[in-house]
Amino acid sequence: MTAPVPEPPGLSLDAGVFGPGWVAGVAAVDDRAWVRAMLDVEVALAVAQHRVGVVPASALPAIRAAAVQADTELAALAAGVRETANPVVALVSALTAKVAELDPDAADHVHRGGTSQDVLDTAAVLLCARVMADTAADLVRVVRALAVLAERHRDTVVVARTLTQHAVPTTFGLKAAGWLALARDALDRVRAARRALPASLGGAAGTLASYEQYAVLAGQPPGTALRLAAEFARELDLVDPLLPWHALRTPLVDAAGALAFTCGALGKFAADVLVLTRTEVREVVEPGPPGRGASSAMPQKQNPVLATLIATAARQAPAQALVVLQAMSAEDERSSGGWHAEWQPLRECLRLAAGAAAAAVELAEGLRVVPERMAHNLALTGGAVVTERITAVLAPVLGKAAAKKALTAAVADSEAEGVPLATTLAERTGLTPGELADLLDPAAYTGVAGALVDRALAALDDPELSP
Repeated sequence: MTAPVPEPPGLSLDAGVFGPGWVAGVAAVDDRAWVRAMLDVEVALAVAQHRVGVVPASALPAIRAAAVQADTELAALAAGVRETANPVVALVSALTAKVAELDPDAADHVHRGGTSQDVLDTAAVLLCARVMADTAADLVRVVRALAVLAERHRDTVVVARTLTQHAVPTTFGLKAAGWLALARDALDRVRAARRALPASLGGAAGTLASYEQYAVLAGQPPGTALRLAAEFARELDLVDPLLPWHALRTPLVDAAGALAFTCGALGKFAADVLVLTRTEVREVVEPGPPGRGASSAMPQKQNPVLATLIATAARQAPAQALVVLQAMSAEDERSSGGWHAEWQPLRECLRLAAGAAAAAVELAEGLRVVPERMAHNLALTGGAVVTERITAVLAPVLGKAAAKKALTAAVADSEAEGVPLATTLAERTGLTPGELADLLDPAAYTGVAGALVDRALAALDDPELSP
């Protein structure tokens, strides 16, 4: 397999100052990473063509060495993009010149039969494969950490909130199990998209004609181009696609979709943490060293940085993935504009998902749960959080509608008069203080939350994911 070309010296053009959602994934897909990936593709193409008898073995050392040494001045490549609408033309020119310096005879074998889209699409897939592998590894850690939280707090009672208001009791374990299920869904999607990533080899219009012609000129039998495509994919550890996919953008749409889903799934986790860390709620506390989350003006503040980073990614990724999806409607055998429109949004999807997953690891592994605050918040409504239960108990006696009306009035009067809800209910329903003490206990009204947590944990059938 072709070894990745080492990174040329120099700084990234974009250090992530204004990309808080993807700061952990900057270098993996910056301009130099794209250049390295394209050089990897050029080397792999030469190696694959040697295997099918098109490029002599004597040409490979110079091509490999030149790929490491090639002039990859980013400003020159950017200028080339404005002249040719893609960076490959300028890159191939620089690579060929470097090969010629090392071995003039080998220069003729650089990019033999190749086309810009073959190189750039395969480079994009290589970057997807590398970043998605790291993202999947982070998601494994997130799943494990959330499984620990779900198991540890299986029966820790907390108020459930719907439309921002206290609803009924639930357990923190079930809340964590929900985050866990989403993280597992994201992991499954990233892994599936990663496994399906194909190399791109089609030639000028998806017929592999140029590759076939060079094979014929080298004395190889008809159909050698199909063998070349398979060898090329094998060299890069990618899938050999059924058809060239210059205008069939399924692979990148699937990748962008999996990455956007990952940001959204982790975004739900972050959104809940942002609520639960509020000063007046304080049911969980973000991890972090002293000084993290500090305000520039307010000394008392500790802002929830990790959840904010994830939430940032969750809000941006769907829009970026949408551009990749829209580019599917590509005209002809190669698109003018649709193909070009994918590059930056795909890179943003990779950055955002990598950053979100890295932040989620730290958040999930270090999240501090505060059960005493949960108990305090459960008591804020004086038992009103379980009036749904009392309504169900009284329905057979009063009728469902009448029971709900009576409980609604009792809660309102209790709040208005400053009288304990249990007292008001005893006066109006005939339930005894003992019966009410049981009915108003939030811990006695969590449904089958514990069993649902058990079910979620049992579904982690992969030993790699077990806590």
